[in-house]
Amino acid sequence: MMMRTWYESLVVIDRKKQVSFMNYGYAPLNPDELKVQLTGEEEANRYAIQLYHKVATAVDLSGKDVVEVGSGRGGGAAYISRHLKPRSMLGVDISRNAVDFCNRTYAYHGLSYSHGDAEHLPLADRSADAVINIESSHCYGSMSLFLAEVKRVLRPGGHFLMADHRDPEKVPMLREQFAAGGFEAVRETDVTDNVVRALELDNERKKQLIHGACPRWLRKEAGEFAALVGTRTYESFRSRASLYLAFVMRSIG
Repeated sequence: MMMRTWYESLVVIDRKKQVSFMNYGYAPLNPDELKVQLTGEEEANRYAIQLYHKVATAVDLSGKDVVEVGSGRGGGAAYISRHLKPRSMLGVDISRNAVDFCNRTYAYHGLSYSHGDAEHLPLADRSADAVINIESSHCYGSMSLFLAEVKRVLRPGGHFLMADHRDPEKVPMLREQFAAGGFEAVRETDVTDNVVRALELDNERKKQLIHGACPRWLRKEAGEFAALVGTRTYESFRSRASLYLAFVMRSIG
């Protein structure tokens, strides 16, 4: 409920349109990992973009029809559209305010945003080559219904690329839901430590955004939403009481 409230409130709070990503981010821990090349305008959102890059480049999306479910403020879908060159890129989100914001803010060929429910996607059967879902599925009422919709809209052999957090004891059930939904596991990666590092590196920027946009009485709650260092959310990742995982799944059958 808190997440949904913040999604809707950002339209009012973020009058300068400074927030285009809402994920916790990804920071490489291996010095040999290639640095994502960004434009000057993108640099402020480096860590959030790096999470999208990590997930979306797991397969080649060039010339493909790609859907992001839970597209939020739209920055991720816009990044994929600009840099990974899909034939079409559609962001679907349950918030009409967010969809309106995205359609006003981004104007790239082949990129669009539409209102829709993750458990009842407004898409035709077998209309997508890849479905992306970043830090959104933990909010859904039914993971099984969501996966059934992903399966329905994917073409045979299409890919489902997902990153999200779960309590450790719930991860085996998630794997079972993937298998029951008709997905073959290609790769699973624990990126919890990468997310923690990103939160630490991006902490000061987020604090400044919150202080500049939120009234004093909202700042504590906003900090929790942003997982600032020291908050319950940050500590859950640091202690690994919550795991952040990235999945590459292939539709079978």
